Order: sequence, then structure tokens, then C-alpha cells
Amino acid sequence: MKFQSKNPYDGTHIAEYTSLTSEELNQKLKDSSQAFKHWRKTPLSERTRLLKRVAQILRGNVEEYAKVITSEMGKPIAESRAEIEKCAWVCEYYAEHAEEFLAPEQIETDATKSFVRHDPIGTVFAVMPWNFPFWQVFRFAAPTLTSGNTGLLKHASNVFGCAEKIEEVFLKAGYPKAVFQNLIFHHDETETVISHDAVQAITLTGSEKAGSAVAQLAGKYIKKSLLELGGSNSFIVLEDADVDQAVETAIKARMMNSGQSCIAAKRFIIIDSVYDEFVTKFIEAASKLKAGDPILEETQVGPLARKDLAEELQKQVQESIQKGAELLLGGKQKECFHEPTVLGNVTEGMPAFDEETFGPLAAMVKAKSIDHAFELSEKSRFGLGVSVFTKNAKKVLEYADKVSDGALFINELVKSDPRLPFGGTKISGYGRELSKDGMMEFINRKVVYMK
Repeated sequence: MKFQSKNPYDGTHIAEYTSLTSEELNQKLKDSSQAFKHWRKTPLSERTRLLKRVAQILRGNVEEYAKVITSEMGKPIAESRAEIEKCAWVCEYYAEHAEEFLAPEQIETDATKSFVRHDPIGTVFAVMPWNFPFWQVFRFAAPTLTSGNTGLLKHASNVFGCAEKIEEVFLKAGYPKAVFQNLIFHHDETETVISHDAVQAITLTGSEKAGSAVAQLAGKYIKKSLLELGGSNSFIVLEDADVDQAVETAIKARMMNSGQSCIAAKRFIIIDSVYDEFVTKFIEAASKLKAGDPILEETQVGPLARKDLAEELQKQVQESIQKGAELLLGGKQKECFHEPTVLGNVTEGMPAFDEETFGPLAAMVKAKSIDHAFELSEKSRFGLGVSVFTKNAKKVLEYADKVSDGALFINELVKSDPRLPFGGTKISGYGRELSKDGMMEFINRKVVYMK
């Protein structure tokens, strides 16, 4: 089967990729299993040395890798560069902390000695999305490979060029062959991979539909799975908030990556006394964003990654308007481009409130009080994160137990950071990436008891 890679900005052909044959795919799975036998015995000091080398290669080739991201999925070039830098950071983080995280854990019992070892489990199969085509892979690969596992990558078909570059980075750094492999195949072959004896766990970042399908297969074959799925994060603005600061952060939280982020702020829940001021200033800031060719330095909003994604966002906008939302800015779509759009007076029952909107659409929601704001925030099937802006952070901390999401950020946008566990609740998935938790996800916590 052939896969075509096209630039979403102008539709130009980039490359063509051919899927692996069944025999080739099976051989790569066997190679991964064989590589694990040797890789797991490689001293941790050597594994961390190689990871530091990966960071050096990423930083030394920022421009090359950033251009691949921008050409394949339309991310503004400045943001693509920042993505590569963040990948280097996560590699350096695990290179520095792996020894601490993987150290045996002593436990006092009636034994002469008892402790927990942290051993690798084998090959981890990763199904990754196109929106952060380098970052999503490295935040899985850095801890997973460093703990002694091997990795297999099934990337989104529109970013196979990124996938090839990532495999190239690990090989350039000196990783043994087959410790990390990029697999090009149609999703119909997913069960073949998951069912293979070599694969011990699956991690997926993507849509609710893809997550459900992979989780069912993981359950069928009794294999560990981690899911990082969609989000409809709320961005709460309380009446005592610094509105200018809130707006500045809100623009970044919604429009970064042209709005194509699971942790982007999507529902702006604003206390009615500051609603008009916040919305007015947000519209003013959003209307100044420079849209255009993502390879140009001045571009802040590029095309969406595919035409069907832009069309789906437009459908959500129009249906929300039909149900009573007010179009305050933008609202137009052509090919892969969708204008930065603001909808006012959004309520439950509208797609802009109930669904994940993957693009530059901000939904403005009125709240009567702080209690009402948190109630509205919770009225979502998703559970990745909540941002709250206020001058009384201690007051907001009292509401932390009311937030069922995986994260609560006060006076900051929800973001992923190598130092902090990352993951969601409800249909946003399960399991945690990053920090120590991310390294422990694919580890055998083996009890050793000796008398």
C-alpha cells in the first residue's frame, strides 16, 4: 500500500511511502524482541549516555527537523523549532534522573532483605499522532528505551517523514539496530502487531475512537496499555483575575499549533462581571494573529493538518451557531485553513461545549459564580486539565478536590513538562507519561524477598 505525504498549506507533494509487507513487519517484530535481550543488559550508564547524544543531535539539527514538521503538518516554523528543543529537554531530563528513578526500592519487612527491582518488560508499541509529531514520540521513547525496553513506532500516515527522521536520530546517536524502529503499515495490521509475542505493552496518543479500538485489542491479548486521548480543557477566569494577563495566556492556550492540541484551552468559562471585558480583549488579540504560510517567521496560525479536519471544525462552528451561539470573530474555512474563530454565549448542548474542537475555535461561556464555573468545567466527558486565573490562588486551591481532571493549573495554561506527570481521566484516557510516573508505566516492579 502507498501513502502520500502532502503539504497542507499548498497541497504540494512531499513524498510517497510504501507499507511493509507482512513478512517485513513480522521480521521487525522479531528483531525488536532479539534486540531487547541485549539492550536490557546494557549498563544504565551507557543508555543514558546515548540519550544525551540524542539530545545533542536534536539541538544540532533543529532547523532540519523543524522544517519537516512544518511541511508535513503545517505547524508555524517557530513552534516547530520549539518542539525540537522540548524533545531535547525530555531526553536530558531522563538521562539525568534515570538512575534515581530506576534504583531498587528498599522495603522493611520480616525478611533479612526485601526490595523492589525496576526491570524492563520488553517491546513497547507506540501509536502516535500528527499534531506534535516529534514531541509525542520522544516523551514516550526517552523513558521507555532508557529503562531497557525496546520501542516500535506506528506514526500517523501524514507525518511518516518525521517518523523516519526520529528513527534516524536514534541510529545516529549510536543506539543498537532494532532498539527503536519505525513501522510503516496500514492500521488494519494493528492487531497483528499487538498480538505478537514480542509486544508487551501499547501506548497510544490520539482520538477517542483510536484509543477505544487499541484498548480493546490490548485487553483481548492481556497487555498493558496507556491512552492519552482528547480533551476539552476549561479556562476559568474569575472576577478578581488580571484580565490582561488572562487574555495573553488564553491566546497561547487556544491558538498554539493552530489550535490542534489535546491540552489546548477550548472552553473559556468567565464570571459574568468580567465576561465582556475578557471577550472584547480576546477578540482584539485574536484578530491580530498573522495567518499564512507556516514556513514564514511571522506566521502565527497555519493551516490545519488536513482538509477534513478543517471541515469538521467548520461543522462544529455552524451547528453551535444554529443552537444559539453568537459568532464574534472569524467563522470561515477554505481547504485546510480555518480562521481564528470566537463564539459567544456558548452553552451545554452545543458542539463547541460538548465536543473536542481541534482547531482555532474559542468558545466563550458565562458563569454566575466560582462554584458555577467549576460546575460548568466538570460538565465534560473529557478530563485532561483545567486552568484558573485569579489573584487569590489559595482560594482556588480549596476547589482542587472538585476538579476530576488530571491537572489543575492556576494562573498558567495547562502544559506538559518533563518534570510533571501528564495524563487524563474519563474519556481523556488513563496512565501517566513524563516525570518518574512515565518511566514506571512500562516497568516490572519485581519484589525480591530474602531470608
